[in-house]
Amino acid sequence: MSLRHFFAAAVIAAAVSSPALAANAGFMVLQEPRPNAPPVEVGVWYPTDAAPSFMALGAWGHTVAAGAPITGERLPLIVMSHGNGGFFGGHADTAQALAEAGFVVAALTHPGDNYKDQSRATAMADRPAALSNLIGWMLDASPLKAKLDPSRVGAFGFSSGGFTVLAAAGGEPDMGRVPSHCKVHPANYDCKLTASHPIPADILTAKWAHDSRIKAVVSAAPALGFAFGKDGLKGIKVPLQLWKAADDEVLPGDDYAEFVHRNLRRPHDYRVVKGARHFDFLTPCTTAKDVEILCVSAPGFDRVAFHKDFNTAVTRFFTDQLVAPAKPPTRP
Repeated sequence: MSLRHFFAAAVIAAAVSSPALAANAGFMVLQEPRPNAPPVEVGVWYPTDAAPSFMALGAWGHTVAAGAPITGERLPLIVMSHGNGGFFGGHADTAQALAEAGFVVAALTHPGDNYKDQSRATAMADRPAALSNLIGWMLDASPLKAKLDPSRVGAFGFSSGGFTVLAAAGGEPDMGRVPSHCKVHPANYDCKLTASHPIPADILTAKWAHDSRIKAVVSAAPALGFAFGKDGLKGIKVPLQLWKAADDEVLPGDDYAEFVHRNLRRPHDYRVVKGARHFDFLTPCTTAKDVEILCVSAPGFDRVAFHKDFNTAVTRFFTDQLVAPAKPPTRP
């Protein structure tokens, strides 16, 4: 092989193994079909070279090129799971940052646990199953399936979504631990929720959906960390980045992110955010009208500045774990 052909081959290898270098993020909303049930709403961000503009999305927004052509081939996929009562757009700025870095991000609105419908709010086994179904649909049947690399899938989750991605990646929770926890902590949000929405009987014996296609996980302020017990996290073998809000008023104390950190028993990237409250992991708001609890941070905490660091760290983690460095072909 000549030197010229060697370097040409190296460039091709780099293009294949690296995410698309795109200027901006595209965006679309898709409907994932389900048998005998309404479709699942899915927000999708992806790399594009088209010019973006600001788009409102709930109490916040993102800067995207709606419906624009996608840039790149064999792109890594990140699936996103929101918190209790949320929707697909809760982490729009993080999704936008990942798309600009060359990832396709698919965030579902969880059936039965969203801002419109709380009928299955404590049916926690529904969530990892829905996330696994989303992965399958994105890779096998979605309009973007031809652009995705099935070997490079990551999962991001916040609060109940943080619990979801831990379970989907191999964690085995026991919801039977919730009543004893709530006897001690009745004022915690999870205990108030289960008091108003009792855990369905079928969930106490449910089989948890694990998805081996998930190769890396980011879990922010995970709910119900204690439910995994001391041995329930041993099935998680993939790299994990774990976040805790130091002043979490919704899931306070050491039973949630801290419990996962102490009991994971394998190296992971654990980050405690000084001065942060629970909802500071949500996209910074452009309006706080009627959603102050989600939008207002503690005095002195700059959510916009935090998200610049947060998005950079999340993007770097997924890039390090899912984007293998290009290896030039061996010269004979």
